[in-house]
Amino acid sequence: MAIARQVLCLSAFLWLPPARAEPIRYSVAEEAESGSLVGELAEDAGLTPAQLSARRARLVSEDGRQHFALERGSGRLLVAGRLDREELCGQSATCMLPFELLFSNPLQFFRVEVALEDINDNSPVFREDRVSFRIPETTEPGSRLPLELARDLDIGSNTVQTYSISPENKYFSISYGTRSTGKKYLELVLEKPLDREEHAEMSFSLIAVDGGSPPRTGKTEVKIVILDVNDNAPIFTQEVYIGEVLENMPEGSVVLMVLATDEDAGLNGEISYELSEAVGQSHSTFLIDSITGEIKLTKPLDFEAAQSHELSVRATDGGGLSAICKVLVEVVDVNDNAPEVVVSSFSSPLPENTAPGTVVALFTVRDRDSGANGKISCGLEDQLFFSLRPAYKNYYELVTVSALDREETARYILRVTAADAGSPPLTSTQTFTVDISDVNDNAPVFNQTSYTMYVRENNVPTVFVGAVSAADADVGLNGKVSYSLAAVQAAEGPWCSCVSVNSENGHVFVLRPLDYERLRQTEVTVSASDAGSPPLRANVSVRLVVLDENDNLLLSNPLQFFRVEVALEDINDHSPFFRGNRLRIRIPETSNPGSRFPLEVARDLDIGSNTIQAYSISPENNYFSVSYGSRSNGDKYVELVLEKPLDREEHAEMSFSLIAVDGGSPPKSGTIEISIIILDANDNAPTFKQDHYIVKVLENMTEGSVFLQVLAIDQDA
Repeated sequence: MAIARQVLCLSAFLWLPPARAEPIRYSVAEEAESGSLVGELAEDAGLTPAQLSARRARLVSEDGRQHFALERGSGRLLVAGRLDREELCGQSATCMLPFELLFSNPLQFFRVEVALEDINDNSPVFREDRVSFRIPETTEPGSRLPLELARDLDIGSNTVQTYSISPENKYFSISYGTRSTGKKYLELVLEKPLDREEHAEMSFSLIAVDGGSPPRTGKTEVKIVILDVNDNAPIFTQEVYIGEVLENMPEGSVVLMVLATDEDAGLNGEISYELSEAVGQSHSTFLIDSITGEIKLTKPLDFEAAQSHELSVRATDGGGLSAICKVLVEVVDVNDNAPEVVVSSFSSPLPENTAPGTVVALFTVRDRDSGANGKISCGLEDQLFFSLRPAYKNYYELVTVSALDREETARYILRVTAADAGSPPLTSTQTFTVDISDVNDNAPVFNQTSYTMYVRENNVPTVFVGAVSAADADVGLNGKVSYSLAAVQAAEGPWCSCVSVNSENGHVFVLRPLDYERLRQTEVTVSASDAGSPPLRANVSVRLVVLDENDNLLLSNPLQFFRVEVALEDINDHSPFFRGNRLRIRIPETSNPGSRFPLEVARDLDIGSNTIQAYSISPENNYFSVSYGSRSNGDKYVELVLEKPLDREEHAEMSFSLIAVDGGSPPKSGTIEISIIILDANDNAPTFKQDHYIVKVLENMTEGSVFLQVLAIDQDA
C-alpha cells in the first residue's frame, strides 16, 4: 500500500481558514481490511495524539459517510469498513474520498483527501452467456462478425487486455483493437471458406483476459450456424448515436431512434432491433421498438444517480446477420434538489460579554444538482449582532459582530437561507436558536432614593417600621438581592444600633424600646447586594423618626415634674427563635473555600446574658462551619463559611440544623433547618460509551434509515 503524505501547517486562530490551501493526501488500496493503516494523521497535521483528545478531534464528511476512523490514542488514520472503488466511484479514472479533520478549543479544521487505488477484484463479464451467428456458407474469408466487448468494472491495467478462442478453431480468429475514432472493437474474422455440408454449425468459447496479477477471465459461448444464402449484413446509419434527455421526462418519452439498412431482399432484408444496457447498469431503464428502432424511457431518469447511460443495439436481419451500434444517452440536469445545510458545530448559550468575532456555528452547504442548479449562495436574515463569513470552499462561519446584552435581548432566532442559481431557484433554511446567558453586569437599584420611617417611643421590641426594596435586571444568582446594614454608616447625625433589616425581604425592625426624650431620630445606610461573583451593591439612606408619647409626670404649685423609672429585671423566660422553620440556600459548585453566606440572625426576647450567646451546626458538616459575632457598628451577624470545594456530582444537596443557644441557666435554644442546594457548573465534558463505532450498512438502505445510535453521557445537570 503506497501512502503519499503532505504536511499541513496549523493556524492558531479560530476564525481563519487553514493556513495552507493544500489538503493532507493519502492513498489506500480498495478492499483493504478494516483497521488498516492509511497514514499518521496527527503527525502530518503537526499535532500530538494528546492534542487530538484534548481538542475533541473528529472526522466530518460532506455526505455523512464515515469511510475512515481516527485512532485518538496514536493519531493514526485507519480504514473503518469495506471500501469498494467501483461502488464509490464507478468507472472514474480517479477515486478521491475527501473529508475534514475538525477540532474544538479553538475551532479549526483540515481538508484530508484519500485516493482509493484500484485492485483487480472484478472479472470481465459478457452481457450474454451465449452468442449465436447465422452466416451463409458463401461468406468470403476475411469477413468480420462484430462481437460485444466484455465489460470489466476495474480500470487501467486491471481491465480487459486480450481475447482468445478455446478450443482453437481453424475457421475463425479474433480481431481486437481501437479504431481511429478511439472506439474499441471486437470481431470474429473468417480465416477460410465455409462448407455447410461439411460443418452445419460449430461452437467455441470466447475468453476475455484482464491485466491483473493474477489475471481474471470471463467467457461466453459462441455458436456459428452456417446458412446457404444471406450475404449482406445490416448496416447502421451511424456507428454511435448520442441523445440528450431531461432527467424529469416522463415514462414512455422517446429518447432517439436508431436505423439500420440491409441490401438483401425479402426475409433476409427484414431487420429487427434489440437493446442491452452496459454491464453494471439497470436493464429496465430503456426499451426499444423492435420494428421502428425507437428507444423509450421505462421510468424517469435521475441526473444525480447517473449522468449518462451507454446502450448497445443489435440489428439482425431475417437471415441471422447482425450489426451493433452504441447509443450514448446524456442526462440533462433539472433543478430538482434544494440546497442542504449541514451543521458541523454550534455553540449556545453565549455569555452576554462574548467578544465580537466569536464563532457561533460552523456549517457547510451542498446541492446534488450541477452547473447553475448546484451553485449556492448563503444569506442571513437582517441581523445587527451576527453575520456570515466564508471559511473554506463551501464552509461558512456564523459569528458575532457586536456586543450582546441579555437584558435587552435574551434569545436570537437566526435563519440562514441557502439558495441555488436554478430557474426558478430552490432554497432551504436552517434555524439557529442562540440563547444569551447572564453576566452580573447590573447592580441592584432601590425604588426610592431615600426612605423615612416612623416609630412611637416606648415601642415593643422587634417592631416592624417599614421596608426597603431593590430590583436587579440580571437573572438567577446575579439577580438575587439580599439586604444588610452597611458596614460604614453615615457620619452625620445620631446613630443607633437598634435598627436591623431582614436580609431576604428588606423589612426594617426596631429591636428595643426607644425614648423620644433621648433620641428623636437616627439614620442608617442599607446595602442591597446581588449573589453574583463578584457581587454588585447599592446603598440607600434610611431615616428613622421617633414619635413622642405623653409618658412624663407633671406636678403643679409650683409647676414641677419628675421622671419616674421602674427597672424590670429580666429572667430567661424566652427561647431563641428564627423567623421560619426552614431555609433553602442555593450555592454554585464553583464557590471558593472561604466564601461566606449570610444567615438570618435568631431573635431572643430576653436581654443581657439571657439572650443568644452561641450558634452551632448539627450534625457537624465537613463542608461548612458557622461564624457569628458583632460588626463594628454593633450589629450581630451569622454566616455559613465554606470550608472545602463543592462537587454537585458528588453531593447535589445537603441538610443540617443551625442551633442558637442563649446564656440563661438553664440555657434555652432555637433551631432552623437549612437545605443547601448545589448549583451545577458545566465542569464535565460529555463522554461516549465507546471511543469508536464500526457499522456495516446495506447498500439498498433507503434515505432516512437508522443504522446506528451513539450515546454520550454528561454528568452535569
